[in-house]
Amino acid sequence: MAALGVSLLLSACSPVQVGAAAIVGNQRITQSTLDTQVSSFNDAAADYPGQVQVTAAEAPAAVLTWLILFAIEDRMASDAGITVSQADIQAGTVSIEQQIAQEESQAGVSPNLNAGLLNVGLPPQMLPDLGKYQAQLDAFAVKVNGGKLPTTTAENSAVDTAVTKARCTAAKSLSIQVNPQYGQFNYTQYAVQSGTSDNTLSALSGPPVKPSTAGLTPAC
Repeated sequence: MAALGVSLLLSACSPVQVGAAAIVGNQRITQSTLDTQVSSFNDAAADYPGQVQVTAAEAPAAVLTWLILFAIEDRMASDAGITVSQADIQAGTVSIEQQIAQEESQAGVSPNLNAGLLNVGLPPQMLPDLGKYQAQLDAFAVKVNGGKLPTTTAENSAVDTAVTKARCTAAKSLSIQVNPQYGQFNYTQYAVQSGTSDNTLSALSGPPVKPSTAGLTPAC
């Protein structure tokens, strides 16, 4: 849905906080919140047998990834002095719907919004959150591109560079920690991936490999 790749180094660990699926800055994503969204995901996926590629086993990490991404985007927008209105969020939601319809049409399948959302790991009921994410991204692009959305290759490249830098800085400032039962946060892919099993919340980056002490903060 958006370009999310940025290289980071590994960060340290802190003790698990009971009931937390992740801690993002001062925001605690509770186990209860994640369980509710994963349950919604699985219920919705059951309506589309054979159409959803994200399995029930993969759903917790996929949904948690989005909850973390939304928090990163909120920080990125706040750092840039960006606020979005309900109308902006609605426009972002429409944009997402159009993107999914176009991608599914190009893939030769009948457009199905809910299945499209499920295939990127998002419960359909969280579409407005994705609309806000898109609205914030669009507003950021307008801000760094002189007041208008980018249209040329050069403008898009410059905006992508600015987004990459701002997203990395935002993520770094949030000291993202993930409950190891779900894995670790990969800053390169901006996704929760399996990989660690110790009794800590981990703010790890790079491919899910053996932790390193090569660096304790992301290199933005």
